[in-house]
Amino acid sequence: MKTNATRILECHNIPHEQITYDSSDGEIDAITVADKIGAEHEQVFKTLVARGDKTGVVVFCVPGPLELDLKKAAAASGNKKVEMIAVKELLPLTGYVRGGCSPIGMKKQYPTWIDETALLFESIYVSAGAHGAQILIAPRHLADLIDAVFADIS
Repeated sequence: MKTNATRILECHNIPHEQITYDSSDGEIDAITVADKIGAEHEQVFKTLVARGDKTGVVVFCVPGPLELDLKKAAAASGNKKVEMIAVKELLPLTGYVRGGCSPIGMKKQYPTWIDETALLFESIYVSAGAHGAQILIAPRHLADLIDAVFADIS
């Protein structure tokens, strides 16, 4: 299954691997995905979309077992306050559905932060932009492609 995210990576000649898994049971949380693909829970990053009071839409990638710390996220993104967007806004804003939101290839490239724990790994997993597909990529390659910043956000 080729997704928009994998096409973008191929177009930029960025080393990556796409991993597919059975998503027919409807379980889409990062921990379940990690178990299905045999990855460490902390190595599978979920992509969260929020809105800052000053910047508008912002994107954060955090390890599956951790929660986005909204205060740290606000500070990192130059906002006083950050709130998660409503699920119904996700598709119109990003082009992706809940559980299949990739930081790569959104409708618009929003300012993005990746939790600094990503740098502990040679490669991390992020959604490939569809249920049942993940991308294994070096954190710095991902950050360079989407112009993301590493920060303590969880």
